[in-house]
Amino acid sequence: MAKPLKPLAPTPASTPAPYCIADAEAMHALAEGRAEEGQQKRALKWIIEQACGTYQWAYRDNQRETDVALGRQFCGQQVIGLIKIDISKLRRQNA
Repeated sequence: MAKPLKPLAPTPASTPAPYCIADAEAMHALAEGRAEEGQQKRALKWIIEQACGTYQWAYRDNQRETDVALGRQFCGQQVIGLIKIDISKLRRQNA
């Protein structure tokens, strides 16, 4: 029988997002316009999941940290919204 998962204690929202060398390389390649497909996906995943904390629990022990976490999540939600937008519908609206 699998052990139940323990919830992680939320880190302070003002703490910089964790990253590894591959994340940094992907972000550099993306910024320079030379990222391969895998690097593009890795960079976007890092932005959405780590830098923005989009899927993390935003509420912290104090209002300031909660506000920072919610602000980070809002950025991630904007990125995801733009990725999922119906471009053909957008073109029709702008025609």
